[in-house]
Amino acid sequence: MTTTVPGGALTLAEDLTISRMGYGAMQLAGPGVFGPPKDRPRAHAVLREAIDLGITHIDTSDFYGPFVVNELIREALHPYPADLRIVTKVGARRSGDGGWISALEPDDLKAQVHENLQHLGLDVLDVVHLRLGSLDGSSDESIAEQFGALAELRQQGLIRHLGLSGVSDAQLTEAQSIAPVVTVQNLYNIANRQDDALVDRCAAENIAFASFFPLGGFNPLQSQTLTAVADRLLASPQQVALAWLLQRSATTVLIPGTSSIAHLRENVAAADLHLPADAVAELDSIGG
Repeated sequence: MTTTVPGGALTLAEDLTISRMGYGAMQLAGPGVFGPPKDRPRAHAVLREAIDLGITHIDTSDFYGPFVVNELIREALHPYPADLRIVTKVGARRSGDGGWISALEPDDLKAQVHENLQHLGLDVLDVVHLRLGSLDGSSDESIAEQFGALAELRQQGLIRHLGLSGVSDAQLTEAQSIAPVVTVQNLYNIANRQDDALVDRCAAENIAFASFFPLGGFNPLQSQTLTAVADRLLASPQQVALAWLLQRSATTVLIPGTSSIAHLRENVAAADLHLPADAVAELDSIGG
């Protein structure tokens, strides 16, 4: 077991320190993030390997599976290591055919929090994100009612900290007027830079910015510039893309997902890859 924290440690609150290189557990479910995995013991092994590699930050949700991924996490890791922080999300449910359904009614959000607690085997959740936007982008629609419902559960002691996913700058400001926000999860990577200003804002306010789809997600990153830089640094393009995110700001954190131990190790190795200034300048041009 490693004694180092991949990517370094980021302290967001007195009781919340996470490894900047985290692990996104979504891909542990079956195809389409629906149903159980083909190989349950292998899924358990991936989760245990993440802990052995020094990761203290696992991203999950009860709508992965649904329920499957949280159950896998509990089966593999409970009782949880003292330094592990499990970050989950509410705001969606799944249809019988695996579709994604927005579920943002306050009472439903509260029910989802209780379901996450049950399936993870916890009495209190470290961080809960309110999932808002779609892959088409965020909006400036008021989220006071929805975020307020989660803030109530925080006051009751069921949630320690709150975050936002798929959020706009205006929505972040509105949420902070209700309760502290410690993390933001938005679509952002070396080729999708629409949230540059929000990344900078989060760094200035010590809010973690977690890039979902850091490697492109359903449309994997493809760039001759990225490949050329990776070849020069004797690394994979995926590792370079992850290293670029870690160097992008002091509070960017990574949650790349995989169901493979080999890929997990490759992702974690990116935390040790330093990109020289000329490489960063080349890579910055991809999103320009």
